[in-house]
Amino acid sequence: MTQENKPPIGSVAWRDLTVENADGVRRFYEDVVGWTTREHPMGEYSDYDVLTADGSDTVAGICHARGSNVNLPASWLVYVVVKDVGESARRCEELGGRVIDGPRAMGTSDFCVIEDPAGAVLALISQ
Repeated sequence: MTQENKPPIGSVAWRDLTVENADGVRRFYEDVVGWTTREHPMGEYSDYDVLTADGSDTVAGICHARGSNVNLPASWLVYVVVKDVGESARRCEELGGRVIDGPRAMGTSDFCVIEDPAGAVLALISQ
């Protein structure tokens, strides 16, 4: 990926949901919203890619709360691009928030999940 293709700082780069029963929740959203999903192999189980209506692009994920994802809250997480995940996590805590998970690696990026002083949850991800 070139620098020009990377989402800018402050933009939403990803969305996903992590829950105990990703299989059942996936079916729920397929029936209620009309989404199409496909399996995303994770070794001994599969999470799910949520696809655009025409199936041409992955726009979100529905994941099992297992392994490294066991501490993630059962809510739709929005991932916002930051310059430095570690620094943003530190500032979060300085300003009265808390880090729920991470910072840790996810593919070629780092990410963490924070809770702001009002209790709202957000994921931060590096470019």
